[in-house]
Amino acid sequence: MAPGDDMMMVEAQERPKGKEFKFIQFDTSTFVARMVLNHPQHNVLTVPMMTEIAEAIEGLSSRADVKAVLLTSSQKMFSAGISLQDSTADRVFQTLDAFNRVFNAIREVSKPLIIVVNGPAVGAGSELVAFGDMVIATPNAKFAQPEVKLGVFPPFAAVMLPIVIGPKKTYELILTGEALSAEEALHLGFVNKVVPEAQLDATVESIVTKIGEFSGPVLEVTKKVIASSQGMPLDVAMKKSQDIYLNQLQSLEDVQEGIRAVLEKRKPVWKNK
Repeated sequence: MAPGDDMMMVEAQERPKGKEFKFIQFDTSTFVARMVLNHPQHNVLTVPMMTEIAEAIEGLSSRADVKAVLLTSSQKMFSAGISLQDSTADRVFQTLDAFNRVFNAIREVSKPLIIVVNGPAVGAGSELVAFGDMVIATPNAKFAQPEVKLGVFPPFAAVMLPIVIGPKKTYELILTGEALSAEEALHLGFVNKVVPEAQLDATVESIVTKIGEFSGPVLEVTKKVIASSQGMPLDVAMKKSQDIYLNQLQSLEDVQEGIRAVLEKRKPVWKNK
C-alpha cells in the first residue's frame, strides 16, 4: 500500500452517501459519484427527474474528493426521452428549462462525466448521452432523435451533434429519425468504446480506476480547457489554454506533488487541492 492510501480509505469511508432522490440513485461515498437513472420502466425524463439530475451534479461543485461522475441506467432502456405530458405547449418551457439546467450543471461542474449505455437512448435520452465526456456502450445501445416524427426538432442535438458527429450525419439522423447502432456511433465518435455486455462492468471499472489514480483538481482543469476551447480560433484557444496552465494549474499543490513523486521515484499522494 502506497503512503497515504490508508488515510484515503478512511476518508472514503467517512464521506456521506449523499441526498436521497426519487428518480435517480446517487452515491458519492467514493472518488466517483455514481448516478443511476431509475425511473421504471423507460427512464422517461420528466421535469422532476431532470431537476434531481441537475441538483445532484450541482452538489458536486465543492467536492474536491470526487474526481468523476459515472452515469448509468437501472432499466433496459437507457432513456426514452422527454415525457409526452412535458412536451405539450403549456409545459414545454419548463421542460426546456429543466433540461438546460442539466446541461449547465454538467458543463459547470468540470468533473469528467462517463456515461454507460446498455440499451436504447431516444430523443432527450440521446441528447443526454451527447453531454458525456466518455461514453461506453454495448451492442444493445441505439441512439435516435425521432422528434421530427412528432412535428418538432431536438434543440440540443441540433446544436451539439454537428460538433460531435459532423453536419452531414446530423442532418441524416435528425431529418429521418432513424437510429444509430452502437457500432455506427463508435465509428462516428459518438461513443468511445463498444464492449460485450458481459465485459461492460469490468471495462467501466477499469476506466474509473485509472481516473482515480489522478488528482481531482487537475482533471477538472484539464476538462475545462478541452471543453472551453471547442469552437474557438486556434490562436485564441492556445492562449486561453496557456493562461489556465500558468494561472490555475500551477497554483495547485498536486502539481508540485506530482513533480516531486517523479523525482523521488514513488507514487504521488494527492491532496486533491
